[in-house]
Amino acid sequence: MIMKRFGLLFYLTKPRGYTFGNRPIYMRITVNGTFTDFSIQRACDPAIWNTKIYRAVGKREDIRALNSYLDML
Repeated sequence: MIMKRFGLLFYLTKPRGYTFGNRPIYMRITVNGTFTDFSIQRACDPAIWNTKIYRAVGKREDIRALNSYLDML
């Protein structure tokens, strides 16, 4: 039997020339140690992003919509 390892995480990137504001969200897919990153065409304020759970934290409607979108992916 062939074992496959799969991982999925979301993270914020710091674009060139960034000073403040929202950062783009990237998704990393890892299969057997090989990974690929790509943008999900969404952005988030770094102040509300939790790096341990890879989600935005809050109860506002836009934050809930973003987390639902991440769950759907």
